Amino acid sequence: MSSKVDEALGYEQARDELIDVVRRLEAGGTTLEESLALWERGEELAKVCRRWLEGARARLDAALAEEAGTAEDQGDA
Repeated sequence: MSSKVDEALGYEQARDELIDVVRRLEAGGTTLEESLALWERGEELAKVCRRWLEGARARLDAALAEEAGTAEDQGDA
């Protein structure tokens, strides 16, 4: 899959596919080439998940900073 398709994946979709990739790797029975392809796909999916989580963290940090700024403004009144 291309990275443009990966960017369209939601967090849950990427996570679920990553879980499937890990299960397939752990189960074994694949050729070296298939295992490498699964590993590479897993790495891409992990990046997608990481980007979603980093975005969520940034949004939480912004919300907390805004809340702290509002609390400080109310304290000045």
